[in-house]
Amino acid sequence: MEIRAAPEIDFERTRMDAPARILPASPSYFTGAPMFTDDLLELESLVNEYGRVPQVDPDKAPRMAWLRLSQYRASSGERVRASKYAQILRLLTRLNRIHPQLRPEAVSDTLLRYQRPGAAKIQQATPGTIDAYGRSKGVGRRKESSARVFLVEGNGEVLINGRSLIDAFPRIHDRESALWPLKVTSRIDKYNVFALANGGGVTGQAESITLGLAKALLVQEPALKPILRRAGCVTRDPRRVERKKPGRLKARKKPTWVKR
Repeated sequence: MEIRAAPEIDFERTRMDAPARILPASPSYFTGAPMFTDDLLELESLVNEYGRVPQVDPDKAPRMAWLRLSQYRASSGERVRASKYAQILRLLTRLNRIHPQLRPEAVSDTLLRYQRPGAAKIQQATPGTIDAYGRSKGVGRRKESSARVFLVEGNGEVLINGRSLIDAFPRIHDRESALWPLKVTSRIDKYNVFALANGGGVTGQAESITLGLAKALLVQEPALKPILRRAGCVTRDPRRVERKKPGRLKARKKPTWVKR
C-alpha cells in the first residue's frame, strides 16, 4: 500500500527569516479518506476532459469487471462506504462507454487500475446454444426464487411447473411480468415456453421467469438485445427484503410509543 504523506522540507531553499510551511502532496490530504477522494477527483477530471468523445451504446461497450468493494478497501486501506464507492463505479461506467478506437491512453490506463484481477475469464460470457430439439435455455433469479426457462418455436403455449399460466399465476400482473420479454418483442405467438420455478413467492417466481425467458430469447434471436435492454429484461433486479432489526417490529417499523 502506498502511503501518501507531506514532502520533506528543504531547509536550504527556505529563507531563514521566513517560517517553514509544509505543503501536502495531495489537496485531500487532511480529509477522512484521502485516497478515495483523490481517485474520485481523478475520474471526474477525466469525465470532464473527455466527456465529448464519441460513445457507444451501453450494450456494445466492452465488458468490464470492476474491483469489488472489499478489494478496493484493501488496496486503499480506507473504510469506504458502499454509497461512496458507487460514485466511482458510475464514473468508470461512463468512461468505459467511450469508443474503444477513440479512447485516450490516460482513460485506458485508469480503467485498467480498477479492473478486477482475473477479469479476462469473467468477461467471456458463456454463449447459449440451441439443442437438437430446437430449445434454448435461460436461467433467472429474483429474491429467493429461481427459474429455468426453455423456449422453442411453436404457437404460444405456456406451461409453468406443468400448469397453465392462469393456474400458476392468478394475478394478471404476474402473468404479464412473466411473459414481458415476448410481449415487448411481439413474439407471443411464435414460441412455446416451458418453465420450472421454485423458491420464494409467486411474484418472485414470475420475475425470475422474466429474466430466464429473456436469456433464452436472446439465444434464439440475439438481435433483440437492445429492445430487451430498454424494456429492463436483461439485467437482474438485485433488490431484496431488508432484514429485521432488533428492537423493531420489522426492518424500520418501530413499536407504537405511548406516553402514559
